[in-house]
Amino acid sequence: MDPRQLRTEPTGTAIPVLAQRTWDLLGEDLDTVFEGRRCSAAELGERSRRLATGLRDHGVRAGDRVVVCMANCLEVNVAYQGIWRANAVVTPVLFLLSEDELRHVLIDSGARLVITTVEFLAKVRTAAADAPELAAIVVAGLDPAQELAELAGPPVRSFAELEDAAEAPLLDADSTDLAALLYTGGTTGRAKGVMLSHDALSAAGWSATVTGLDAGLSVSLQPLPLAHVYGLMISTMQLHMVSPMTSVLMRWFDAENWLKLAESERVNTSPLVPTMLRLLLQQPLERYDLSAMRRLTSGSAPLPAEILAQWTQRLPHIQVAEGYGCTETAAIISSAPIERPPRAGSVGQAAPIVELGIATALDRAPEQVADVDGEVCVRGPMLMSGYWNSPAETEAALRDGWFHTGDVGRLDSDGHLYIVDRIKDVIIRDGFNIYPRDLEEALIAHPDIANCAVVGRPDPEHGEVPVAFVQLVTDAATTVEELRAYAKEHLSAVKYPREIRLVDQIPLTSIGKLDRKRLRAEID
Repeated sequence: MDPRQLRTEPTGTAIPVLAQRTWDLLGEDLDTVFEGRRCSAAELGERSRRLATGLRDHGVRAGDRVVVCMANCLEVNVAYQGIWRANAVVTPVLFLLSEDELRHVLIDSGARLVITTVEFLAKVRTAAADAPELAAIVVAGLDPAQELAELAGPPVRSFAELEDAAEAPLLDADSTDLAALLYTGGTTGRAKGVMLSHDALSAAGWSATVTGLDAGLSVSLQPLPLAHVYGLMISTMQLHMVSPMTSVLMRWFDAENWLKLAESERVNTSPLVPTMLRLLLQQPLERYDLSAMRRLTSGSAPLPAEILAQWTQRLPHIQVAEGYGCTETAAIISSAPIERPPRAGSVGQAAPIVELGIATALDRAPEQVADVDGEVCVRGPMLMSGYWNSPAETEAALRDGWFHTGDVGRLDSDGHLYIVDRIKDVIIRDGFNIYPRDLEEALIAHPDIANCAVVGRPDPEHGEVPVAFVQLVTDAATTVEELRAYAKEHLSAVKYPREIRLVDQIPLTSIGKLDRKRLRAEID
């Protein structure tokens, strides 16, 4: 989309102001469909304005953190916009978090309120008992007649009770203020809060709108958790819409249900992660009418070439484009513009208002150098303000205006970015760098391998050696010896894994990424 078609600027306006303008302009033309119910942006706006008053009546003030622990539903969007209308800070968490992980977020963020649903209430109450600053637990779908067990901790209030209030006025807000506090997955350590301003979220949504939408993509299927930064960015794209749009929201991803909704709602586009694309390939895609589908975007983790090839072979009319981002950049760094075909293996070019650089050494500034591996660095208005209560980590990650991603990548002569691997995941064997993704790409091409993951194991002779965890397809009879021979044939002598372990399931994080931390623990 031509940026001149947009009615908004990427920065300079706080989210509640952008939202109000969107409701005024397109209130009846922006719809969310959820489990058979259709909700207009105008209705969402009214509910969120009422909720904002309810939040303030329960002690929420500007800058207070409000944790949202819910599966996808209409109330998530109402909660987010209501929190922003109250000039408070959205602190979303995945409902799959354990009690200990949730407790850490509640205490570390100093949350004032937590909003959840009935099915997660028991977990939230247990975790909240140790959060001294928490004033109340707000529950959507709570039956007023339901008797709750006596537990220590904050009182429980009904979401409907907070919505039963007058509409809140639009308050003054600075676009540089904190808008969201998102906790990283913690796969490399204890989860830490990433601070994103109104400008950062708006800039990411604006940039994604420019690169990812045109007039022919008017129905989107949203299976991503709105609690994840990727899902949050997709939802903020609505702030910059200029034409009618329908978003079909899934409570959580299910491959068969995704296909049914894509067919029945005549969906044009959908954001996914590689795990979802792989699961969809296991379905009889050709039995569904996906003729309206034009574009799928993949993010959050590297997309294996084999998965992309299968999609291209089976449904050639659908463009599958890979993008790249992280929590610290509000989910966007690079993307494949819709007007040009994606380049194989690339995660696209720098998104609008984003600058990319490659740092080839610790003491060298990032530069736009072609065909050289180095750390991917990025700067632009979508960058985080820093890590919550972590000045040392902030200083290490943000240097001279550049965010250092911790990813190894390279640019080609046309500015297309290729991600090689995570710096922390690189295996150094006899002084040679081994990138786990290279091994995984080679192994996943084997017809009997459903999924795989490679991590390093300390070795007294070589320093580190790669260990491959392999999940076979159903009824496969391939042996470890055969897989080792296959790897040796397709990988160099330095790279191929001598140790291969068969597992029933490759562990994934709650957002579908390979959980290398758990695999390393199994080795240790």
